Amino acid sequence: MSKDYYKILGVEKGASKEEVKKAFRKLAHKYHPDKKDGDEKKFKEINEAFQILGNDEKRKQYDQFGADFQQQGGFGGGMNWEDFMRASRGGGGFSGSNFDGIDLGDIFGDIFGFSSGGGRGKTQRGRDIQVDIKLSFREAVFGVEKEIRLNKNNACDICDGSGVEPGSKMKTCSDCGGAGKVTKTQRTILGAMQTVATCPNCNGSGKIPEKFCKHCGGDGVVRSESIYKVKIPAGIDNGQSIRLAGKGESIGKNGDLGDLYVAVHVESENNFQRKGFDIYTKATITYPQAVLGDKIEIDTLDGKKKLIIPNGTKSGQKLKLKSLGVPILNRSGRGDHYVEVTIDVPKKVNRKAKKLLDELKKEL
Repeated sequence: MSKDYYKILGVEKGASKEEVKKAFRKLAHKYHPDKKDGDEKKFKEINEAFQILGNDEKRKQYDQFGADFQQQGGFGGGMNWEDFMRASRGGGGFSGSNFDGIDLGDIFGDIFGFSSGGGRGKTQRGRDIQVDIKLSFREAVFGVEKEIRLNKNNACDICDGSGVEPGSKMKTCSDCGGAGKVTKTQRTILGAMQTVATCPNCNGSGKIPEKFCKHCGGDGVVRSESIYKVKIPAGIDNGQSIRLAGKGESIGKNGDLGDLYVAVHVESENNFQRKGFDIYTKATITYPQAVLGDKIEIDTLDGKKKLIIPNGTKSGQKLKLKSLGVPILNRSGRGDHYVEVTIDVPKKVNRKAKKLLDELKKEL
């Protein structure tokens, strides 16, 4: 019978890669053979599930064909159980070990107190999030405040992210005896080596709660809606992003918050073209206006404005209205507004106009 790897890890079929990794880490922490109440058989089973669901290509094949697609040998891809266990037990000594795209140093670092860089006490961080928002042309030019709503992993509002049931007392950690550190034996090519690592049960505090928070199950994290008021600065352009530090996802009491990135998509507006902080529009004038000069009214970001047409203006010439462009992002001042002039030459003229043009032609 085909194995249900999603059920083994306790995740939904549509779970993200980060959710799969989190589920494996939690179960690996519970069942690792080197722990007091570990279960090697169970650990091997959840590891096998993670080998598949944690790898994009294998997960795709598993979803399509089931667990037997390449699992006759248990792991596939040339990996064997002994190598995996040696790397997982090695912690810092095998940091950076990579099997089928899985960084074992990252996975087992928080179980044995090692970081993936070989040290101890690595601070983990929640996932960064990106949301997309649409702005009108003028909202991007002059700035606006937008409300953003999204569902994400947030610190539990009952235990404030601590994972401790309110009113519960703390007790001495049974794994480390309150020391906050445990001694582990590494199996290396040089033989067995003892190392001192942060206790994975209490995360180095030496104490654990008598009761874990019922609302979040002790994780310190719940899925909930967040609402943010975001100030979009004047002058932002299409494709740019705003970073909101610490507004990303939470991973609970043992890590920092990720960041939230707001990606801006700006709608176009008829007759206005933006290039950097300058605005470009077009205006059509008559031949006499081009020859003699005139004053015309045009649309700008600030409403109707008068534009002086100098005498002798040529078709295609650009006339500048200073400081009527886009506010310069995070600075004072504005760009300029350029008007490209097109001369309207009529295809047909009446007799009177033709006579006048003939006389003008003789004068030139």
